[in-house]
Amino acid sequence: MTDSLRHDAAGPVLITGGYGTVGAEIARMAAADAPVLLTGRSPERGRALADELGGEVRAWDLGDPAPFHAGVRAVINSVNDPDDRVLRAAVSAGIPYVDITRWTARLQRAVTVAALMRPTSPVLLSSAWMGGVVSLVAASLAAELGGADRVETAVRWDMADRAGADSVEFMDRLGVGFEVVDDGRRRLAAPLTDARTVLIDGTPVRVARIDTPEQFTLPLTLGTTTAATRIGFSSPAATRALLALRGTGFFRWAGGDRWAPARRALLHSPGEGGTALLRVDVSHGGRGLSATVTDARGQSHLTAVGALLGLRRVLGTDGHRACNGVVFPEQHPDPARAESLLAAHGVHLTVDRADDPAEAAGSGAAA
Repeated sequence: MTDSLRHDAAGPVLITGGYGTVGAEIARMAAADAPVLLTGRSPERGRALADELGGEVRAWDLGDPAPFHAGVRAVINSVNDPDDRVLRAAVSAGIPYVDITRWTARLQRAVTVAALMRPTSPVLLSSAWMGGVVSLVAASLAAELGGADRVETAVRWDMADRAGADSVEFMDRLGVGFEVVDDGRRRLAAPLTDARTVLIDGTPVRVARIDTPEQFTLPLTLGTTTAATRIGFSSPAATRALLALRGTGFFRWAGGDRWAPARRALLHSPGEGGTALLRVDVSHGGRGLSATVTDARGQSHLTAVGALLGLRRVLGTDGHRACNGVVFPEQHPDPARAESLLAAHGVHLTVDRADDPAEAAGSGAAA
């Protein structure tokens, strides 16, 4: 395969998967700043959106060896890129690049691939939860505290929300252990363990650990000695069912592509719309801060907001000079702006301050 992207500062922003549930949200936001080029396996599905935005849609199947050529100002990758095809094409051409769709192991590989290619343009690996929003909020709280010893995130997944099939891709990792840092020690964690009840916007939500990239990056970038992300669901029954399935070993024996539709069907029941809601707790030096992030337009919109902030960062259009090389969303040059950056897109960030670091951790009752 010989993909040939070239950097064109006056060209469109290329969005892979640009007409999917999340990709369409990104496209609508990005089109306010620049022309857009949407790609995917079935371009006819994106024709109406491209016409609406005055952009272009073309076929680029990342599993097909047919080459793809385009001149673009930046790339946002919002689909699975199993062979790093989009990443390699962008880095080779010196094109600013944002990636929001990698689980931890693939993000680690992307770091290696990009570093070996010695990028001359920004490579923002922003696959932390919700397009890097969680990491940006954590960095903003850490900036206020002067550091971050612990970062704990609790997500309430709204099962009534609009969602594409790939949005529950984390279900494919529920049978695979992952490395975490707890109290300064690395250990292997099992998915859906370390369950606890956390108050999220005043509502108790049962949450358990899942594999997310910020648990890998935050100890490296912010120096956290504990980084934990847990998820629960708007339906307590769904949470109980998943925890029960984990206890039976379902996610270990039902791995692989054959069982992917069954695994994803457990949560992929897209509705008419819901609210994205999560809580981030940071503690440092005996002090703690807790932030609640609310997006009434839903989880796909919040992820797209993270992608748009990433795009503006790599293009240097957010008031800061873009830095070349591999970066993560929490390495924002001015994380204190997180509240205003999110508010500009209808995302509400509420910060609560607590003197007791145990309270600030929002850990609730562990089980």
